Amino acid sequence: MERGLESCGRPESNGLRALPITSAVKELWSRVLETLNLLSPQELSNFRILLKSVDEETRVTPWRLELEGKSKEGLARLLVQHYCEPAAASRVLIKVLQQLRRADLLQRWQDAAATYDRGIPRKILKRSYDCVDGELDCYDLKGKRKAFVMCVEKSRPGAHRDIHLMEEWLGQCQFEHTQCINPNKMELIKKIRSFRDGLNESKDDVGCCLVTLMSHGEKGFIKMEDGEKVSLEDIFEMFNNKNCPALQEKPKIFIIQACRGEKRDCGVETDDEPMESDDISEKRRLPTFSDYFIIYPTQAGHVQKMDLRHLQVTFF
Repeated sequence: MERGLESCGRPESNGLRALPITSAVKELWSRVLETLNLLSPQELSNFRILLKSVDEETRVTPWRLELEGKSKEGLARLLVQHYCEPAAASRVLIKVLQQLRRADLLQRWQDAAATYDRGIPRKILKRSYDCVDGELDCYDLKGKRKAFVMCVEKSRPGAHRDIHLMEEWLGQCQFEHTQCINPNKMELIKKIRSFRDGLNESKDDVGCCLVTLMSHGEKGFIKMEDGEKVSLEDIFEMFNNKNCPALQEKPKIFIIQACRGEKRDCGVETDDEPMESDDISEKRRLPTFSDYFIIYPTQAGHVQKMDLRHLQVTFF
């Protein structure tokens, strides 16, 4: 079972959650695999076909099925990763098994779905300094997931595709998003404040917030279409615990796709095979700095109060 679940503990680059291998994840994977083992080869083939169109957001894409769902173990792992909440996995199994006419397998998943729907809490208190060894300090993401996407397209080839890819990824991760394309300074400030105020006024619980800003920029600022600059610090401040109480103890994620200065990185030549090119001698190059995850204990210019004994990082 451990081998079948080993990839669930690694970060994913495609928008899916990479799950820590907990006892609940092991149990869900085992139950899904047990069901798949009871299907005939033809039923398994039909299962994969039906899974592509099952009415449960987000759907498993055909290419992920092709890459990861060929074996029963891989298919079970894919289902657990994609529908990582037990209630969601149960609903998917029910819908597919109904179309396969496997009434003998339906009852166990219908019973499980009813149990999960009753037992899932809407709010889990987040532990911080009182956590003990072996316990993970995790966010409860069952609330609404809200995103704000700003993009300046002028002199930025590929910006339209960036918007499309971001919308696709947000859909996969079940975010409701607000778009802001080619704003001037006042339009951006007005729209992002309205987005923030909407979080504070929401009657539904908000699970997390993601703000993506794609534009030109320089250190500490992003630039609008007309060249006006907006301070990133001012934007970050809009969502702090004072100005956005709806996000207190909730993750606030900021993705800034913009320059931070004028230095250019020539990269590093690797020993890998040449990239596809008319010039067969062209070597593959990497940025000088890549694959970095940088965590600061506090804001620039502030003292730090974080005790590293309480720092636990979980990829999800």
